[in-house]
Amino acid sequence: MELLSKRWVGLVVTQLLAGKKRFTEISSSLPISGRLLSERLKELEEHKIVKRVVYSETPVRIEYVLTEKGMALEKVIDSITLWAQEWDGK
Repeated sequence: MELLSKRWVGLVVTQLLAGKKRFTEISSSLPISGRLLSERLKELEEHKIVKRVVYSETPVRIEYVLTEKGMALEKVIDSITLWAQEWDGK
């Protein structure tokens, strides 16, 4: 639970709910430093929420995808989003 309360974790997971993404795709869609994004992705990987997929190509391609555990967060994030939309500005 502590991981989910860290800054940027929810937004990174939200980005990955749309499907697999490369580091640069996530980085360009969020105002987060590369160092911090890398740290958050490693933490999410350690908790088995995100899987890092390495493709042996030249150049090497790395994509991040939510695991089944990560996809289970969709309902939680949707609920928080609905709550925020309802109460924003009230």
